[in-house]
Amino acid sequence: MKRVPMTVAGEKKLREELAQLKTVDRPKVIAAIAEAREHGDLKENAEYHAAREQQGFIEGRIREIEHKLSLVQVIDVTSIDHTGKVIFGTTVELINLDTDAAVRYQIVGDDEADIKAGKISVNSPIARALIGKEEGDVACVETPAGATEYEIAEVLHI
Repeated sequence: MKRVPMTVAGEKKLREELAQLKTVDRPKVIAAIAEAREHGDLKENAEYHAAREQQGFIEGRIREIEHKLSLVQVIDVTSIDHTGKVIFGTTVELINLDTDAAVRYQIVGDDEADIKAGKISVNSPIARALIGKEEGDVACVETPAGATEYEIAEVLHI
């Protein structure tokens, strides 16, 4: 099985979601199903069907998270020597050479990616172009709009 890279924060967030699902959401939906059953005829009981649907979603999400956690390889970038190279987990300050605009991204696992929060997937075109490069290097990123060049201004281990 293929290992799934994840940051320490990403694993913590997944474990918290799993705990929430198992200790709060699952018991709540089980209680809702029991209550709906008490109302009689299940064929025409909308609350019962809604609760069963919610239960299916919760159980599916629990299985999905448990599977991901079984494959996870947690990478703590703060415990790795800072060499100035872009690796999984590092935060990279980039300068778009066409516009001089500065952007900052952290390279994270697929499940953690959130472009609005400045977190890009290790499998994204930008991350793939950056991995292995060093401060001062220029990375060319192929986008649908064409190639964009970024200078790596700084690599941070935070």
